[in-house]
Amino acid sequence: MSPTPSPSSTPALKRDVTGLLLFVFILGDVLGAGIYALVGTISGEVGGVTWLPLLVALGMALLTAASYAELVTKYPKAGGSAVFAQRAYRSEFLSFMVGFCMLAAGVVSAASLALAFSGDYLATFIDLPPVVGASLLLVLIALVNLRGIKESLRSNIIMTCIELTGLVLVVVLVGVLVGNGGGDISRAVSFGDDINPFPAVLGAALLAYYSYVGFETSANLIEEVREPSKVYPKALFFSLLTAGVMYMLVGTAASIAVPSDELAESTGPLLNVIEATGAPVPAWLFSAIALIAVANGALLTMIMASRLTYGMAEQGLLPRALGRVLPGRRTPWVAIIATTVFAIVLTATGGIAVLAETVVILLLIVFLSTNLAVLVLRRDKVEHAHFKAWTVLPVLAIISCIVLLTQQSGEVWLRGGIIVAVGVATYFVLRVTRRSKSSREVTPAE
Repeated sequence: MSPTPSPSSTPALKRDVTGLLLFVFILGDVLGAGIYALVGTISGEVGGVTWLPLLVALGMALLTAASYAELVTKYPKAGGSAVFAQRAYRSEFLSFMVGFCMLAAGVVSAASLALAFSGDYLATFIDLPPVVGASLLLVLIALVNLRGIKESLRSNIIMTCIELTGLVLVVVLVGVLVGNGGGDISRAVSFGDDINPFPAVLGAALLAYYSYVGFETSANLIEEVREPSKVYPKALFFSLLTAGVMYMLVGTAASIAVPSDELAESTGPLLNVIEATGAPVPAWLFSAIALIAVANGALLTMIMASRLTYGMAEQGLLPRALGRVLPGRRTPWVAIIATTVFAIVLTATGGIAVLAETVVILLLIVFLSTNLAVLVLRRDKVEHAHFKAWTVLPVLAIISCIVLLTQQSGEVWLRGGIIVAVGVATYFVLRVTRRSKSSREVTPAE
C-alpha cells in the first residue's frame, strides 16, 4: 500500500483571485454581518446615534488593517496571523494559540451569522427552529466551498451586489420618507433616555467592531491572490472605507425611520425600516435580499476558516490530515468538513449577540498579537517590495484593542476563556501525540 501523501506533495492552492475578486470578497464579508443583523442591537445601546459607534469602530478597524496590509504583503502565506506570530515570537505554542483563536473566531462568527439567517428574515418564508435553519445553511455553504475558490468568489460577487442593492434601497426609501415629511431626523443625533454617551458609544463600538471584522479573513487567501503586494492593500482599505460609509448611511436611515427601542427588539431590523417607509416593497423581497447578505458573510467566513485550518496543518500546528486537498478541485476538503461540523455544533450554544461578542474577544487577542508582530518584525527584511504602515498606527491599534477588551462582559470573558482553554489543551494533546509517534518511528542504531 502506498503511503498517504503529505500536504507538501499535494497540489498547491490555485492563484485565481484577482484584485477585484479580493475587493468584493472583503466587502461582502464585512457588509453582511453588521447592518443586516446587529444594527438594532447597536441602536439599543446608544439610541438613534447609531452612526457614531460605527464611525469609532471603523477607525479602530483601519488601524489593525494597516498592520495586516504590512504583514500579509511581507509574508504572503496562508495561515495569516499564525504565520506572523510564528515569525515574530519564535514560539510554536503562541503561533498555535493565535491561529486557534482566529480559527475559533471564524467558526463562531459563521455560527452567529447562520443563526441570524434563521431569524425573522427566514420566518418570512418558512418557520424553522433556528438551529435547524442554521445547520442547513452551513451544509449548503460547505458544498459551495468544496466546489472551488473561484466558484465561491463568483457566487460572492453576485451576492454582494444583491446585498448592496438592499442597503441602497433602505437609504433611498428613507430619503423619500423624509422628503414627504415622514420620519424623525432628530433621532439620528439623539441618545436614548438615561444613556451616558461616552460609555454607551464605547460599548456599542464593541458590537459595531464585529460589523467590520472579516477584513482579516482575506489574509488566509493570500496564496491564491495574483500580485499580492500590489493589490492587497488597495483592496483592503477601499473595501473597509466603502463598508464604513454604507454602514453609517444605513444606520442613520434606520434611526430616522424607526425608534431605537423597536429596532433593538428585532432580529430583522432593516425589514422593520422598509415597512416603516410605507413603500410598496414586499416583505418577502427584502427578506430574500437580507438572507442572501447574511449567507454571503457566512460563506466567506467559512472559506477563511477552512483556509486557516489548511495553513495551520501545512505548518504542522494541526493534524496533517487537515491539509489534504482535492486533486481535481484543489480545495482543502478535510478542513472544510471539520470547520462545518464545529460551526453546526456552536449554533446550539448561544444567541446572535453573545456569539458576536465572543468573536470580538477572540479576534482582539489575535489583533493584539498581529499589531505587536508588526513592530517586532520591523528588523526582519525581505527582498520583495511590500506595504509599510506608519509606526504610530500599530501602536494606536494595540491601545484600541486593549480599550475594547475592557468593555467585554463577564459572560463573554467566560465563554472566550473556555475556548482559549480548549485551544491550550488541544495544543498539548497534539504535542504529546507527535512525540509518541516520533518515538515509535525511531529505529535503534545497530
